[in-house]
Amino acid sequence: MDNRISPRYQMSIVQDIVSALNHLFNNDTDIKYYLEKWIIEYDSLGNNCNFYLAFKDSDFKTIDVEKTLHSIDGETLLKIAIDLGVETPDFIPSIPFFRNELKSNYKTASQTFEKAFHQVESDPDLAIGLANSALESIMKEILADKRLEIKEDKSDTTEKLIKKICNALFKEDKSAPISIRTISSSLISCASSIEKLRSTKTTFHGKTDKDIVISDSTYAYFVVNVVSSVGLFLLNYYKELFSDKQELAKEEMELPF
Repeated sequence: MDNRISPRYQMSIVQDIVSALNHLFNNDTDIKYYLEKWIIEYDSLGNNCNFYLAFKDSDFKTIDVEKTLHSIDGETLLKIAIDLGVETPDFIPSIPFFRNELKSNYKTASQTFEKAFHQVESDPDLAIGLANSALESIMKEILADKRLEIKEDKSDTTEKLIKKICNALFKEDKSAPISIRTISSSLISCASSIEKLRSTKTTFHGKTDKDIVISDSTYAYFVVNVVSSVGLFLLNYYKELFSDKQELAKEEMELPF
């Protein structure tokens, strides 16, 4: 799987971002401040960043917006577009967001998913097995939170893990619409199917020459995308439910009475 967004797509989205920036901000200075907030410095000296601002003058006062945007990687461009309300037709950025979330907070799951991501074309059945493992790692991380009050069982399958998570999260969220709760049963079926696919159609559990093993990358693309969507939902929903409680507890601890 190519780890880049199509150059042709990037070219078109840059123009849309430029239009959105000009519409939203009154001057180049504000645009400069906005784009600066997307810069990630990888060292304390600022010599290693994900991108650098380009300027039209030697005094570094007038930003060259288009040149700056063309120097930004595709995933960051998508995030900027979404932040500005620019439509991104034909592209649902669940995988970029999912990968960034894993890298930030879930190292083991991130390493496993990255392996799956890069094996889609060359080794589809391995990619499916690794994607399933990454999903399991994410769910185990969530279930490790003692506030969910779920007893850990190392023998739990993917299906059992997601059942426990859905029950715990929707128990916590009393306001969740019935339709959303209904969708959770589909999440369970989806995770269960991916697990069965890993067990019966990949080499993860050992196969003979007569067994059918997935060799079509189309199926691997599908599974990796599904895992990113399901995983991203679970992580965001979990964080949303419990971050409020953390902030409330912190405020209560700081009260002087």
